[in-house]
Amino acid sequence: MKAIATVSTLDCNIPSWLQDCLTAVSSKANEPVPEDIVLIAKAFEFAYQLHQDQYRASGEPYIAHPVAVAGLLRDLGGSSVMIAAGFLHDVVEDTEITPEEIESRFGIEVRQLVEGVTKLSKFNFSSKTERQAENFRRMFLAMAADIRVIVVKLADRLHNMRTLQHLKPEKQRRIARETREIFAPLANRLGIGRFKWELEDLSFKYLEPDFYRQVQELVAERRSDREDRLTKVVDMLRERLAAVDVHSIEINGRPKHLYGIYQKMQRQQKGFHEIYDIAAVRLIVETKEECYRALAVVHDAFRPIPGRFKDYIGLPKPNRYQSLHTGVIGLTGRPLEVQIRTMEMHRIAEFGIAAHWKYKETGVSSYTRFTAEDEKFTWLRQLLEWQNDLKDAQEYMESVKDNLFDDDVYVFTPKGDVVPLSRGATPVDFAYRIHTEVGNHCAGVRINGQWRVLDTRLENGDIVEIITSKNSHPSLDWLNFVVTPTAQSRIRQWYKRSHREENVARGRELLEKELGKNGFEALLKSEPMQTVAERCNYHNVEDLLAGLGYGEVTLNLLVNRLREAVKAQQPMVQTLNETSLETEGASLPQTPVTKVPSATSSKKNPITGVEGLLHHIAGCCNPVPGEPIIGIVTQRRGISIHRQGCPGLESIPGDRIVPVSWNRKDVESCRPQTYPVKVQIEVLDRVGVFKDILSRLSDQYINVRNARVKTNEGQPALIYLCIDISELQQLERSFTQIKNMKDVLSIRRLSTVDE
Repeated sequence: MKAIATVSTLDCNIPSWLQDCLTAVSSKANEPVPEDIVLIAKAFEFAYQLHQDQYRASGEPYIAHPVAVAGLLRDLGGSSVMIAAGFLHDVVEDTEITPEEIESRFGIEVRQLVEGVTKLSKFNFSSKTERQAENFRRMFLAMAADIRVIVVKLADRLHNMRTLQHLKPEKQRRIARETREIFAPLANRLGIGRFKWELEDLSFKYLEPDFYRQVQELVAERRSDREDRLTKVVDMLRERLAAVDVHSIEINGRPKHLYGIYQKMQRQQKGFHEIYDIAAVRLIVETKEECYRALAVVHDAFRPIPGRFKDYIGLPKPNRYQSLHTGVIGLTGRPLEVQIRTMEMHRIAEFGIAAHWKYKETGVSSYTRFTAEDEKFTWLRQLLEWQNDLKDAQEYMESVKDNLFDDDVYVFTPKGDVVPLSRGATPVDFAYRIHTEVGNHCAGVRINGQWRVLDTRLENGDIVEIITSKNSHPSLDWLNFVVTPTAQSRIRQWYKRSHREENVARGRELLEKELGKNGFEALLKSEPMQTVAERCNYHNVEDLLAGLGYGEVTLNLLVNRLREAVKAQQPMVQTLNETSLETEGASLPQTPVTKVPSATSSKKNPITGVEGLLHHIAGCCNPVPGEPIIGIVTQRRGISIHRQGCPGLESIPGDRIVPVSWNRKDVESCRPQTYPVKVQIEVLDRVGVFKDILSRLSDQYINVRNARVKTNEGQPALIYLCIDISELQQLERSFTQIKNMKDVLSIRRLSTVDE
């Protein structure tokens, strides 16, 4: 490739650090150029030529984006390999370049980082949620191999957020929501505070623009008063610290970021003028011992606020953040937050995991490989474990979001080891965090030496002792109070193993009823079925059937993926022997699609026995195609079509009854394509159960006309739905899926008499 000799001819603005690299490489001096600089220059030149004819939505040359990403990684102290990956992170997706070519030019490390960051190819997933879940499953696998992957991804997302104003509003909101829910918490988990705060504020700008402008204007209005007040506090603390020989490296006051202020307003239900501690003073000292001495100085100078002191040095956050936080009453009688830390703690707070390669004792940037095996990444190991445990895309995404948000409680083992858990965790969550077998054989718990029930909510500082027994085993009732996905998945795993044969049999029955007996056994052993099992994250077909029987994977999802697998294989099969799945005996049902009737469809009738007569579907029992029906002659509305056994027909005389039946040939081609059915579902009252039910109905392509929920404290909740059904089989499938949900107690159809 022809090297770029000068930077003056480039049609993009490049930073001085990159200019220096390019100048050093193109210089005719005989001095050798360091390999790191050569790698950075080569990566830029390669990316520049590949993206030369591409432009961003803003109209600027596309190369400006990789340059900005590489700059962010350089600011974090990233190695030349990371910076090169920043330049090249889009070339595999946006150009004809292959990963193999990247490896041949830049080495295996750059290739692995670029492959890890490259956006996924477009798969034909059945829902947006599933596509997003698959995206993140793969991203976490890449992170487990090399944590630098997500750092490059975060830099990419941060620059995209900075330039989001050039996209359409719908896309702005979608990207901003994903950034707030996933990428900002990821930056927080990695401890990269400077990325986390900016990602949150930029998301806030696009998701709540009115509140963003309001908070921004209010912060700006009070800026001068706030700066004067903080200056006086800083001067006072600097003088007092010097008097007791505490060497302060830096003392400064700063406003909290806008989204943090907004969150506090929402959480405390207060207006901006009622939030006084919108600014904080940060003290950076030399040693850990000086942190606590500085704390004494602060508490001597200002009155501490009870309950507002947090020692993150003694108990670091899961992202390794360390600092002393204390709330005090400031000079004007307003609350003020003071943070005290060492310079090393400050670097970790700002750069997180990147601090390990940005700052070394030698002062030279270097890189140590961090993977999911490191203790500091237990949260990442959990995400990887859930990949196999949680098949449902919606449940997996919720678990990811819950685990990423930093809202932990800290409890102790009897030996004094600290165990971080999600807020609201119980002894059962604690037991499964210690070990799966401890959870599976948990029989009781002592908290702070006192016997307690297993659904007790743990508090900071609790000492938890789990009592185990060989004869004890998990109870499905535990699912009603555990909060960590690890505990939930382990309980379900035990249940599935202990009832495996029953679940496999139920799964076979459901699938056989859907596809038919003819050729069914051959289909189970076929290559497409094994492909479906792997795509659903199961090792084999039997595991897939068990998941279907247990309700972990929906019948509609399985059938859709089987149809895709068969369709993908059909060209090859037809070339060999002109055959297909249908010729082997089994046939796959098609996804329900609303058809537009032809000009002759109005002459067709889905019901035999009422040809040419005025008739209607009875609203009391709402019959659907496939179930026995009966006609009743009415005085004004012709013949009313009821389900056989409808409670409203008990007093109808025999001379008003007309024999009718569904005309299967014409049902699909006549309107209405769907029929309303009213159902009642009795469930355990927990957050999210209604959404889970709606998700199952959505998988069956079932529309919900209206819904009503009735709850009574301490009792199961009742959910009343009116859904659109195209045929009896679809109704039965949906009932089976909902019945298999862990929190569903019963489900039944309703008639007017029942309501």
